[in-house]
Amino acid sequence: MVRQLLLSASILLLSLTVNAQHSQDEIRKSIFFGGGSYYVDEYQIEELYDWLDSIPNLLEKYDIHLISHTDPIGGKEYNEWLSKMRSEAVQHIILNRGDISERKISIKDWGLDNPVYNNKSYQGMQMNRRVDVILYPIIF
Repeated sequence: MVRQLLLSASILLLSLTVNAQHSQDEIRKSIFFGGGSYYVDEYQIEELYDWLDSIPNLLEKYDIHLISHTDPIGGKEYNEWLSKMRSEAVQHIILNRGDISERKISIKDWGLDNPVYNNKSYQGMQMNRRVDVILYPIIF
């Protein structure tokens, strides 16, 4: 129980940090993972659903992009697979809501390439174990 609370607190702090570093035009939420994992816990699923529900006219105004990242542990091939599994897990969660179609979602799996945070520290590796759910405004 204590471990789950610490993980949840860490995820919240990491999410605030990640969300503060990007463009005003996009809306972003990060889903964080443990090392080597593509499991999304119930807390993050509920947070993701609440976040999606809070966006007025979501489907009319935004396209959804899932951008997945990993830390470098395990090598390139493993991290490409893990990155794909993470983005597919988040896509599955979004599609299970029932109101968003698969054609509204695009995916880019970076794996260990193009890390946003420094993988030389434990905190940097934690922050790179994520899928960013990014809402880009639809331009007409």
